[in-house]
Amino acid sequence: MGATGSKLEKALGEQFPEGERYFGLENFGNTCYCNSVLQALFFCVPFREQLLEYHEKNKNNGDAEENLLTCLADLFSQISSQKKKTGVVSPKRFVQRVKKQNELFRSYMHQDAHEFLNFLLNELVDILEKEANTPKPSSDASLLPQKLANGHTNLHVNGVEKEPLVTWVHKNFQGTLTNETKCLLCETVTAKDEPFLDLSLDIEQNSSITSCLKNFSSTETLNAEDKFFCDKCCSLQEAQKRMKIKKPPNILVIHLKRFKYIEQLGRYKKLLYRVVFPLELKLNNTVENSDTEYALFAVVVHVGIGPNHGHYVSLVKSHNHWLYFDDENVEIIDESAVQTYFGSAQEYTGNTDHGYILFYESLDSKR
Repeated sequence: MGATGSKLEKALGEQFPEGERYFGLENFGNTCYCNSVLQALFFCVPFREQLLEYHEKNKNNGDAEENLLTCLADLFSQISSQKKKTGVVSPKRFVQRVKKQNELFRSYMHQDAHEFLNFLLNELVDILEKEANTPKPSSDASLLPQKLANGHTNLHVNGVEKEPLVTWVHKNFQGTLTNETKCLLCETVTAKDEPFLDLSLDIEQNSSITSCLKNFSSTETLNAEDKFFCDKCCSLQEAQKRMKIKKPPNILVIHLKRFKYIEQLGRYKKLLYRVVFPLELKLNNTVENSDTEYALFAVVVHVGIGPNHGHYVSLVKSHNHWLYFDDENVEIIDESAVQTYFGSAQEYTGNTDHGYILFYESLDSKR
């Protein structure tokens, strides 16, 4: 372990970023799915800073009940406050909490990193919302959730509509999709907004994130049995439907749907397709304001040929260096090595390391 650490310090030398920590995470049998996502989130700097701020505000609260948020905050604080610059940390308490909270992650079977990320972010939101509904007199207003400006109204409480709360998890990851349906007879457009924390994209062989996003937002015609009930025409009509990104998030998380259910086989199969993901991404043709630019800062990689076995590692960009995190091991890699995780141009190949979850940060939020 120490040798790996000193090797990394040696490789970076005087370029080692001031105050940064590069620590591997111990694996408890099958917890690479968890470790790879944790590394991506740790290097999502605005999220990390807010989590550490939350930890600082709450660390002296002896009455606080342990939950997934406090365990994650403790883990990030433990890594950030290490005296050494490199090494290995054990996320044991956090993993135990995950297993206690969700039976899906209790077995020693291969787990899905995307399912874990979804579960984790939604759980953090739930905890923050519960805390906001029981405010303490000394609470710091900057860390309390605020009302969403144009959100849908929530459940009725004592006959009064409650506005949904926006937490710092929302501020980082939440965007808004708008589902537009246009009646082809009267041309009325019906739009329905829905929030998202990540985008799941269908993939094709030898494609790119840009083409996957175009397909995601492509127009679909509703006809025959799929006709749309138009409120203005008061009848079923042919219509055109499309999904657009109305409000892009600060951190855009893209999940590539690499696991597809094949009916003939009666099981899921991994798609080894080559999907190019750029280091800088422009959201063209998907948003009303298409000037949003993003920079890639983390990739969760699935290693293996099937969905039920394999391994997860993560690639992370930190202070202009790319790092490779494989549980306890951390190495510096060349930026050009990121391309090797695009996938395979041929169906049968020895390359089984594929980009699975991509993390992009808005360049506007960094300015």
